[in-house]
Amino acid sequence: MKSLSLLSGYIFLVLAIASGILSNGFLKTTAGFTKFNPTLFCILSIIFCIFCLSKAMSVIPVGFTYATYGALTITAVTLFGIFKYQQTPNIYGILGIGFIVVGVILLNTLGKLKS
Repeated sequence: MKSLSLLSGYIFLVLAIASGILSNGFLKTTAGFTKFNPTLFCILSIIFCIFCLSKAMSVIPVGFTYATYGALTITAVTLFGIFKYQQTPNIYGILGIGFIVVGVILLNTLGKLKS
């Protein structure tokens, strides 16, 4: 099996983030998995997301991959909720999102993993 390049890993990470945002952002439209088309869309997009995430983890350290995926997905889904569903977070929600983003920036810039 041919191993992926680092660039390919980051491409898979971006695809995982995008499909994770889509699957989580549109989850509300499934109405508790009672509507077939939105449910099918969410299931297929989360399967694709996990596939891409696993590919990214094959070349990028697991901690960096999952922290970046989680933080960007959480932040984007929060913004998705603000714009699509008019859900406004309070000051503590905004601070929490800020801490998540700062934590991932610190992890990706200053965090060193030993192999």
